[in-house]
Amino acid sequence: MSNHTNEKINYRDAGVDVEKGNELVQRLKRIVNDTNQKGVIGGLGGFGGLFDLSSLNYKEPVLVSGTDGVGTKIKLAIENNLHNTIGIDLVAMCVNDVIVQGAKPLFFLDYFACSKLDIDIAETVISGINVGCSQAGCSLIGGETAEMPGMYGEQDYDLAGFCVGVVEKDQLITGENVKAGDALIALASSGCHANGYSLIRKIIKDTNSDLAQSLDNKKLLEHLLAPTRIYAKQILSLLEYAPIKSISHITGGGLIDNIPRAIPKDLSVIINTDTWAIPSVFNWISEKGGIDSYEMFKTFNCGVGLVLCVEQNNAEKIINYLNDNGETAWLIGEVVENNKKSKVQLK
Repeated sequence: MSNHTNEKINYRDAGVDVEKGNELVQRLKRIVNDTNQKGVIGGLGGFGGLFDLSSLNYKEPVLVSGTDGVGTKIKLAIENNLHNTIGIDLVAMCVNDVIVQGAKPLFFLDYFACSKLDIDIAETVISGINVGCSQAGCSLIGGETAEMPGMYGEQDYDLAGFCVGVVEKDQLITGENVKAGDALIALASSGCHANGYSLIRKIIKDTNSDLAQSLDNKKLLEHLLAPTRIYAKQILSLLEYAPIKSISHITGGGLIDNIPRAIPKDLSVIINTDTWAIPSVFNWISEKGGIDSYEMFKTFNCGVGLVLCVEQNNAEKIINYLNDNGETAWLIGEVVENNKKSKVQLK
């Protein structure tokens, strides 16, 4: 293959430095080995991550997979040069989607794309992914780092994650046996998680807000970059203690759009909004942006990360169990017969 100019050019001249990518892989090998658990075969650097499902002794294993990103929360991290927790968000958004069906997260892969690879930033981000995997009890078994000049702004990067979990077929949480009269239990979120950030960033820009301002003795930026709570270990532990009929992961669409996804179509729910104090960061967003409460509940989690549906007579012991094990849980509402007006009625 010939070059029609007299000067020879190479891949590095085009903006892609393969050696940097190789160096990053070597660094990550030192970080990631500690997440390898039973079932993981080999290490990082191969063409595919290997996992031996037979080592886990499931009778009828069902694999549950989830993929997600962290949206424009990444822009806040980049603009403020704080990259250490955005990887936790990435794991959380995928793992929490897998755990709602009762599956134990097994392994995770990440995709890191940028214009020009900064090894230190990439290492910091992927170290956060590693921390998230540790919190979730799964293994980081592979990933992809893509350097794509011209595709992104010079400092920009993007993330995507992919998680696979496993559950016995007869223990899948499907929501099909949810009935009117069942109780709804909320588990507290750690903040905005990774949803609604395009709106948050618009509010910050439009109102020229100072991210260093104090809100509940913490900088606003700290509230906004607080990593998403990972609920995997707590839910798996709870499932050994008491049955759960359905779980809703409260992501984009808030309580209003996510709870109906986990219950039969012929049922509705009542949510008692006076059962918890909405965290200050959401009040700040609502006031600064002039957003009414319905829109808040349809866009943000408003302090609720998961909603569990359980038998009414199990509700109290499940709430006590969760609160005794490091969660903040409370009775948030109940399932009712179909309300023609709305699937989720806020009281």
